[in-house]
Amino acid sequence: MRKTLSLAVGLLIIASLVLAAGTALAAGTLTMGTNAEFPPFEYVEGDDVVGVDVEIAAEIAKDLGLDLVIENMAFDSVIPALVSGQIDIGVAAMTVKPERLNSVDFSNTYYNARQACIVRKDGKVADEETLAGAAIGVQNGTTGDYAAEEYSQTIERYAKALDAVLELAGGKLDAVIVDAPVAQNILDALGNDDLILLDNIAFEDEFYAVAVPKGKPDLVESINKTIDRITQDGTLDAILLKYFPATEGEE
Repeated sequence: MRKTLSLAVGLLIIASLVLAAGTALAAGTLTMGTNAEFPPFEYVEGDDVVGVDVEIAAEIAKDLGLDLVIENMAFDSVIPALVSGQIDIGVAAMTVKPERLNSVDFSNTYYNARQACIVRKDGKVADEETLAGAAIGVQNGTTGDYAAEEYSQTIERYAKALDAVLELAGGKLDAVIVDAPVAQNILDALGNDDLILLDNIAFEDEFYAVAVPKGKPDLVESINKTIDRITQDGTLDAILLKYFPATEGEE
């Protein structure tokens, strides 16, 4: 009797967790919303979306016993898609910010990043003083977008960070503000010696986390367990080293 009751209770708990996570989870899938224009965290390779965040999401789906489905969309569409129920989680190098917490909940953080400023060697921007009032390019809706507003009202917003950097290289912008790992990835890919990263602007640390619709505490708890596991067992380090092979041991 006790075993039967325990089994029934266990099945009810599992069912409630699945239902609490949303109808997509009940169908056996975990739908991740992302913007695959932000290498090395998410980008398109062949026919697939790959990157750090994709591998983290795959670990979350595995622990939930679900198949991962990826929806590629504009970055500023990820939170609305969560609110509307179009996706189950948002994993898009998304920083935990107070204004975002008004719309969604976040998991524990999994990566500490900072903003970086890309400029031309011969350009007008060389420090915080000359960044003030400059024409700054950003990826729309990102933390770089918010950071740029602290320095200038002349901000050009792009769907892709790469597009902003190309405009900078062409002389149409004075600077681009974007997450540091993404900035370095773009510079490595372009191989343009006329573009450099400034190291004398003190941007604040920012922390990436998984965004979840409001009212899904069981899903948040499950994601946190996965983040704890991959942090402790070395899986996260292996993922980061895969995409940041030249920065082993660096933060």
